Amino acid sequence: MKNICFLNSIKFWGGGEKLHLENAIEFNKKDYNVTVAANPGSILWQKSLAHNLKLSPISVGNLSYVNPFKVLRFTTFLKKNKIDTLVFSSSQDLKIGAISGKLAGVKRIVYLRGLATPVKANFINKFIFKSCLTHIIANSDETKRQILKYLNTHISNDKVHTIYHGIELNEKNTDKLEIVTKKASGIVIGNAGRLTEQKRQKDLIQIARKLVERNIDFTLFIAGEGELREELESEIVKYNLQNKVILLGFVEDMSAFMSSIDVFVLTSEWEGFGFVLVEAMMKSKPVLAYDITSNPEIIDDHVTGYLIDFPKVEMFAEKIELLSSNPDIRKQMGEAGLKRVKDKFILQDRIDELEAYLIENDIN
Repeated sequence: MKNICFLNSIKFWGGGEKLHLENAIEFNKKDYNVTVAANPGSILWQKSLAHNLKLSPISVGNLSYVNPFKVLRFTTFLKKNKIDTLVFSSSQDLKIGAISGKLAGVKRIVYLRGLATPVKANFINKFIFKSCLTHIIANSDETKRQILKYLNTHISNDKVHTIYHGIELNEKNTDKLEIVTKKASGIVIGNAGRLTEQKRQKDLIQIARKLVERNIDFTLFIAGEGELREELESEIVKYNLQNKVILLGFVEDMSAFMSSIDVFVLTSEWEGFGFVLVEAMMKSKPVLAYDITSNPEIIDDHVTGYLIDFPKVEMFAEKIELLSSNPDIRKQMGEAGLKRVKDKFILQDRIDELEAYLIENDIN
């Protein structure tokens, strides 16, 4: 394994893009010849430039894989640069990446699956998963189960391997967000993610209402942007929560955000891998999330935080009230969370695991 291409054509910045950048940086440090194939208008492109990574422009749509000119262009790029390992994660990149990689004779065609939702068992997916992909890597055991849900007769269980996302350890950086420290009152609750139906931030509004009913002094800060922002703003006004629930918009410095809060709450209805939970645990914060999908793989219930019965917002409020009145429990859970991060989720360890798996398991 020498020449690696990380393909990610997504324009916005999310977990998949962050993962690709971190992988590219770390493999570049290991003296591999790394190329990032990305959209020139994307945040990933700009961040890759800032890290002096080799770049190749690409624009991919959902039907690019049926465009012979696009397939030929990417296939030619792979051959010309003697790419022996091609890595991608998005659904739109999956098809053109897998087919072009197969045509170019790329030895390792690697799909990093980050969505804990089933893969449709249509003809093109069956062909790609059975005949094109050499390595399928899930970011959690739950994601692996969802991959195999409809494709278990076409690919073996052994072809799908779980490798968790890793985080760079910087628990000693205790810088805080000024806006949070200025506006915070009582126990400081944090949430971060795109404002979408899947993330269920509306549940946070209901949790806030329950806390008000319980006379708990708190401030809830929500980091992120998305299509639900206006609706959330309306609900905050509707329930007179303007001084209790604050929408921060996009937050660049998540380390400072996590350092500024007392407890982190995740209300998503599913997560391939709840990386924000790991970010909070790395800052020694207790974490609360629904007891669904991959969350139990990250949270050790009653040790690093609490797993909440879905969709019981009242239970969230109960646990937050408990943590609000028991700073010693918050401290104990935070310390246990940091230890769990060090044991299971360190970036360099996961990169080493990925490298070893790709080298030692040439699946064809």
